[in-house]
Amino acid sequence: MAKWLLIDGYNLAFRAFYGMPELTRADGFPTGALHGWVKTIWRLQDQEQPAGMLVFFDLGGAQDRLALLPEYKANRKETPEALEQQIPVLKELTRAMGLVGIELDGVESDDLLAAQARALANAGHDVWIVSADKDFAQCVDERVKLLLPPPTANPRLGWRTMDAAGVVEKFGVPPEKIAEYLAIVGDTSDNIPGVHGCGPKTATKWLHQFGSLEGLIAGVDTLQPERFREQIKTRADELRRNLQLTTLRTNCPLPWVGQGAPMPTEIFALLGKMEMKSTLTEAQRRYTGQGELF
Repeated sequence: MAKWLLIDGYNLAFRAFYGMPELTRADGFPTGALHGWVKTIWRLQDQEQPAGMLVFFDLGGAQDRLALLPEYKANRKETPEALEQQIPVLKELTRAMGLVGIELDGVESDDLLAAQARALANAGHDVWIVSADKDFAQCVDERVKLLLPPPTANPRLGWRTMDAAGVVEKFGVPPEKIAEYLAIVGDTSDNIPGVHGCGPKTATKWLHQFGSLEGLIAGVDTLQPERFREQIKTRADELRRNLQLTTLRTNCPLPWVGQGAPMPTEIFALLGKMEMKSTLTEAQRRYTGQGELF
């Protein structure tokens, strides 16, 4: 049994980007996200001491979900240009640090991460999913937990672990009901329309009362408040579609993953090229064993 960290790449990259000042190379190339990314990876390695870490990135495309809902994620803003410029270098650094960056064209990284978490858990390993994305709450069980980054509004809270009890405390339903909960309330970040006028408390009450989305649809004539009855009847198929959209694919194909090892020469070269002097100094200490880290 070993401890693994599975990192939601873009989620962490955005946090690194917005959590750092606008640092640049002499020629104006942005480097803030790169500084934040490397330091965050090191902090996680030191804090969690995992046996392995894997990073998951989107290559674009979510063919199965787009077939169900062409407007899926259509409301998302474009990635800031300064971050977009840094992503290729960020991936290079990730590989140089010995971390495999997993991506598969046409398959969402969330599905790849969820499938990897399930495979590792089934093999007896303990898994921490590093992400603030609420969709991953459905993956939590006795072997899979969430490692939540410090909230932007209150960074002093630090990194927090969410287990199954934490999922219930936050959402009011257990992990296995999260996909149904999201299907009912909708997910604005993914442009999934839920039951109009239905908030989290009402969705939680319905799931406790009816047990499932299908139970809710079947028991619609006893539904309270009554004003939702007609909407549930007429939109039953849409809600079933929503459930297909919100359910992570734990059986999606996984690319072969080999065990990586840090490549100090490449790390130093990349950090030097990016003129990341303080981070380069830390890297030299870390990977050559000279002096104290940080």
